[in-house]
Amino acid sequence: MATVTLQGNPFETVGSLPSVGSAAPSFELVKPDLSVATLVDFKGAKLVLNIFPSIDTPTCATSVRKFNESAAALKNVNVICVSADLPFAAARFCGAEGIDNVDTGSSFRSTFGNDYGLAFSTGPLVGLLSRAVVVLDEVGTVIYTEQVAETADEPNYDAALAVLT
Repeated sequence: MATVTLQGNPFETVGSLPSVGSAAPSFELVKPDLSVATLVDFKGAKLVLNIFPSIDTPTCATSVRKFNESAAALKNVNVICVSADLPFAAARFCGAEGIDNVDTGSSFRSTFGNDYGLAFSTGPLVGLLSRAVVVLDEVGTVIYTEQVAETADEPNYDAALAVLT
């Protein structure tokens, strides 16, 4: 279990992020067309999992925009923006913002939050995902993790992107 804050108030998640050097837990995320994306679908390329509570909050939206900008310049790297939002909300946001360099994946009908240790278990965001970034290499090994200590803060984009070069 990890403790993070929301506006300074401490809340817990169900577990801890996978450790650097470990194999990433497999996952199933629902794409905007309601098909399923799995970890296996991204083998052969590095993968950035930009994980957050909801696309409809300012910090979450900013992270999607920033990773979208960065992803355009990256070779052999995929970015999935993951939340418990319905896939339609992510598609609406990305369409309205002209975001097309990242994928979105909804955890609304999967065990992603538990498997990655990021589902809130206490506080007002129970069932949503804690803000984090997990980067995987081409074979699905974890090469970087960050669980953001204050939910309203942005992740360290530079640190996450630095492991991709």
